[in-house]
Amino acid sequence: MYKLLEYIFKTKGVSLSRIYSIIKRELIDKEILIEKELELKLITSALLAKGHVLMEGIPGVAKTYTSKAIAGLLGLGFKRVQMTPDLLPSDIIGYYVYDQKTGSFVLKKGPIFTNILLVDEINRASPRTQSALLEAMQERQVTIEGEVFKLEEPFMVIATGNPIEMEGVFPLPEAQLDRFLLRIETSYPSRPGLIRITKKADEIDEAIRNIKPLITREEVLVEVKIVSSIYVDESIYEYIASLVEETRKHPAIKLGASPRAAIALLKTAKAWAFINGRNYVIPDDVKTVARYVLPHRLIIKPELEIQGVSTTRIIEELISKIPVPRP
Repeated sequence: MYKLLEYIFKTKGVSLSRIYSIIKRELIDKEILIEKELELKLITSALLAKGHVLMEGIPGVAKTYTSKAIAGLLGLGFKRVQMTPDLLPSDIIGYYVYDQKTGSFVLKKGPIFTNILLVDEINRASPRTQSALLEAMQERQVTIEGEVFKLEEPFMVIATGNPIEMEGVFPLPEAQLDRFLLRIETSYPSRPGLIRITKKADEIDEAIRNIKPLITREEVLVEVKIVSSIYVDESIYEYIASLVEETRKHPAIKLGASPRAAIALLKTAKAWAFINGRNYVIPDDVKTVARYVLPHRLIIKPELEIQGVSTTRIIEELISKIPVPRP
């Protein structure tokens, strides 16, 4: 079946993602971001699928550079918020101030009014401030003093989490974790990669500062629309449903994946197929992105979590166990 799909779409002309082609050429091939190909590919998928990304990892592994570089190349607005315990919701979404000259209140927009918002160390902010992001992430709008403001498309939150500190941090509640399309764990580069990074440190800094847009916001929106029309065979829908349902039946899982998780898996698989040069989804697309879409949406039974059972391991187990649709 998939060979037939490949033939059909090749004869119609398979369009490659210009967005990812630019990112690969300018950031990966030129070694501006070394050993970050997977992260760049996943973030691009999230952008095309109209989702948000949670990047977890130790400080100093180029999480900020990655976000800023993508925004710069795609001609998108970029703002960064450093989360702290004393930050208020109004510091993110904005507030009204009194203008003495006009005698009226004027809206001072917060950093959330952008295309790509980097929320640095999201778990340092209080739950009240974290919740200020929920409406924006789900509804793509914010409410200030009872007035609703639509956010410009595309809109994506890239939040970073610091997993190594236990004091002064507030773990994200399940409701907010579920708003993130993907969770990406970043780690140290390999030894050869570290050597290349240290040799090119000044060159990388300068390249990031001087990035120029090579595509427009409107062109990004065109590709977002293309992704929504990627073909999905009925067998793929069945496969996604099986994966999601099996998470609820697993003996180690207290809370399994929701219908929102299934939709997230489908959207990400479509984007992954597109940036890999296909106008249709194959089972391998689902299997690949499931590792980043599903684990943060599951809750393990406490007694098994203490024993070291992880949601990542459970997803790997289910991927190897559930029959893949036949080609």
